[in-house]
Amino acid sequence: MTVRIILASQSAIRRTLLENAGIAVDVHPARIDEDAVKSALLAEGAPPRDIADALAEMKARKVGERHPGALVIGCDQVLDLEGAILSKAEKQSEARENLIAMRGRTHKLISAAVISDGASPVWRHVGVVQMQMRDVSDAYLDDYIARNWDSIQHSVGAYKLEEEGVRLFQRIIGDHFHVMGLPLLEIITFLAARGELKS
Repeated sequence: MTVRIILASQSAIRRTLLENAGIAVDVHPARIDEDAVKSALLAEGAPPRDIADALAEMKARKVGERHPGALVIGCDQVLDLEGAILSKAEKQSEARENLIAMRGRTHKLISAAVISDGASPVWRHVGVVQMQMRDVSDAYLDDYIARNWDSIQHSVGAYKLEEEGVRLFQRIIGDHFHVMGLPLLEIITFLAARGELKS
C-alpha cells in the first residue's frame, strides 16, 4: 500500500475484517450526531438506503478533513424492516421489542461505505442483504438477550451472525461481509484498481 488508509469507525469487526485481508488501517472514529442526522433525513422522506449512504459519506468527509492525503473509509449500516428503520437498542426491553417485531419476517440490512481522498468522496457502495428470521419463542428470545446483551447492545438488530445470533435466522440472501457492516470485496476491488493493493 502506498497511501495511508483510515477507518472512520470504532467498529472492532470492521477493523478486523480489513486487517485480516492484509489492509493496514489507522482508526479515527468520526464524531457525528447520527440520531440527529437520521431524524432530519427521515423528516425529508429519505429512504433507508440514502440514509445509510449519507451517514457513511459524512463520516468519511469529517475524518478526511483532518487527514488530507489519506484514504478514509466511512461506513454505516441501517436495518430496514418493511420501510421502518430500527436503531441499536439502548435497553434490553428495546432489544426484545425489536426482535419480536422482526420475528418470522424478512428485513433488509443496508451496508454503506464511502471512501474519501481527504474530504472528497471518490468511491461509494451500498449493499443490501435480506435477512429472514425464524419464528423463535418468547422464552428463547428472553434467554438469548440475557446471555448476549454485553455484545448485542452494540449491534443494529441486536444480533451478530458470528455469535449466537445466527440461530435467529433461517435464510440470508446476500453478501456475508455486508451483514458484518463492511462491503469488503468491493473495497478490495477499488483499492486494487487504484494500485493501493498488489493484485
